[in-house]
Amino acid sequence: MSVVAALAGCSGTDDKAETPGLEPRGTVLTTVKPTRQDLTNKISLNGKVAINAVYGIVAPADGELRYVQRQPSKTASTQATWVATVWDHGTPHKVLMPKNSILAGRLLEDRATVTTGMPVISATRAGYAVVADIDSALAYRISGSAKSVQGQIKNGPGPFPCKPLGTIAALPAGTIPEPPPASPAPGATGEPETETEQQQTGGGEGSESTGLRLVCTTAKGIKLINGAAVTLEMVTAKASDVLVLPVEAVAGAQGKGKVDVVGPDRVRKTVDVVLGLTDGKVVEIKKGLKGSETVAIPGPNLPAAPEGQNPEDQPSGAVG
Repeated sequence: MSVVAALAGCSGTDDKAETPGLEPRGTVLTTVKPTRQDLTNKISLNGKVAINAVYGIVAPADGELRYVQRQPSKTASTQATWVATVWDHGTPHKVLMPKNSILAGRLLEDRATVTTGMPVISATRAGYAVVADIDSALAYRISGSAKSVQGQIKNGPGPFPCKPLGTIAALPAGTIPEPPPASPAPGATGEPETETEQQQTGGGEGSESTGLRLVCTTAKGIKLINGAAVTLEMVTAKASDVLVLPVEAVAGAQGKGKVDVVGPDRVRKTVDVVLGLTDGKVVEIKKGLKGSETVAIPGPNLPAAPEGQNPEDQPSGAVG
């Protein structure tokens, strides 16, 4: 009986004892403090040299879109061409097609309501350009504009600057309105134009539909060969002296996130933050922290997926 009692006493003592050399469960072991640095968002893309690439031209303002009644030419423009106007409460904003381009199609109905940055015209770049397809996961990191682009042709010229054209947004198939019927000349039969004459004025031709892609042009003197592989490095944004944290310390992406702030008692408190640029290693903290906090690594876990929902549809737990 005394032996059984002794064993029972030992069992109770072992349940309360901590494992020697280990911190209690839930203790924060790794922390970091926000720092300040310059930040550049760079993205690498695989592209190729192409001929007559289609790109999109966007609305310069919110308002009502009114197209210029213009039939496309078979030759490239030698100067910027006025193709539409966006009227914003009585103020006109011209939509211009860059030189060395050919009007390819209208992307919206005439008098449609548009917002700033919405593609409204598709154009064809006459001659060579560099085209890179873009994964939809990168769309918001690129955000429709590039501060600068450098290109390197595989086993060829480079690096060289590549000037972006238009927008990265996917373009639907554009349309070209039928030309207005010609007034019959005196003594003419009044018969409609022939099919050949309609094709020469543009007829019902339009632009091809596209996915997300970047189209850019090189300076003169760069030898280009159709189909040659090109690596592009795109700088989408720059920021100076901004507050940053390692991406491992942040949960969330694209503007909103959460971090775990560690207090003097080593207890975590989850705080909402506003995110900015990221280079894949650190992420900008625009709001939510003062800079003196101690932040836990890894960051907080995002909520689990509801029952019946595919876990793969949930966002990642850290900014990538």
